[in-house]
Amino acid sequence: MSNKIVVALGGNALGKNPKEQLELVKETAKPIVDLIQEGNNVIVAHGNGPQVGMINLAMPDMPFPECGAMSQGYIGYHLQNAIREEFLNRNMNISVSTVITQVIVDRDDKAFSNPTKPIGAFYNENEAKKLEEEKGYDMKEDAGRGYRRVVPSPIPVDIAEKETVKTLVDNGHVVITVGGGGIPVIEDNNSLIGVPAVIDKDFASEKIAEILDADYLIILTAVEKVAINFGKENEELLDKINIDDAYKYIDEGHFAPGSMLPKVKAAIKFAESKEGRKSLITSLEKAGDGIQGKTGTLIVR
Repeated sequence: MSNKIVVALGGNALGKNPKEQLELVKETAKPIVDLIQEGNNVIVAHGNGPQVGMINLAMPDMPFPECGAMSQGYIGYHLQNAIREEFLNRNMNISVSTVITQVIVDRDDKAFSNPTKPIGAFYNENEAKKLEEEKGYDMKEDAGRGYRRVVPSPIPVDIAEKETVKTLVDNGHVVITVGGGGIPVIEDNNSLIGVPAVIDKDFASEKIAEILDADYLIILTAVEKVAINFGKENEELLDKINIDDAYKYIDEGHFAPGSMLPKVKAAIKFAESKEGRKSLITSLEKAGDGIQGKTGTLIVR
């Protein structure tokens, strides 16, 4: 049976620089096309943390929303060409395109007063302090790996290009959308005004999945399954949980705020949005097996 699936690619599917990304997306395309070849209708979303930070560092005078748009363009360019090539290798006549997507946020979102979203490269403490002084960046330590710039991460309210995406999807095209969580904009009468922020790609993926009435939201990460008591002797991998259990695990502090927590929260939001909707968290290579119930962590109502 065909499913409509929104696939949210993690950063490990894109690499750390344009050259690495160009090669890596060729492998990323294969499991995506596997899902499509099995008859599923797939919509692709992706992150952009390293990429948008790299663009901003290279062009410090470029407004941050424009940096986000640039990252959408070049990541989409690489992804759509890799998926197209994989289609042609399998004699599949399906078109794929990237929609530069603006995601509407609330100008009063409390995130604007508390930047939390890490972007760009890692720095040591001295380098971070220098960037704070010279550039006015907010820098925070990131999971013991060093310091990164952080920007606001507002919650998506709506998607400006939703009707365009819906039309393409309904007519059998593969669409890459809400790249990097989308370009964050606020509504001002008839205008959309870009704001310096990064929307979490998992929440933006959840929003487009709701709008498109998808059956599955697949959030891809570096691990095959979500775990509780992660890294401890009593670590437990989760196969299938309902949203009540998921909320309980969140309250117990099992998921790291900068990594697994937003994925689980987005998965819950989609699963509880309508009867029958399912969220799956797994690795890219295991996405097909996850749909068949063989692996991954499935979150349901």
